[in-house]
Amino acid sequence: MADQSSKTPEELEAEVALHREQLAATVDDLTAKLDVKSHAQQAVADLKDSATTDSGSPRPEVLAAVGSLVAMAVVLVVWRVRRRD
Repeated sequence: MADQSSKTPEELEAEVALHREQLAATVDDLTAKLDVKSHAQQAVADLKDSATTDSGSPRPEVLAAVGSLVAMAVVLVVWRVRRRD
């Protein structure tokens, strides 16, 4: 690296412009990382994509999982009601 006093004004301006671009890129990266709303929207979109087929209908395995959870909840409620009596 050359001595600061031996640089021309054009070289110094180019160096300042480079540092500005790097700083702007860093600020943009930090802004993107801190954008909670867009991260949440992306997570919802990813979950929706993984739970549906290309046509938009629910995947059979998702329906089976939901059905089994509902059946387990019904069995649990019935069991607790009968146990009280």
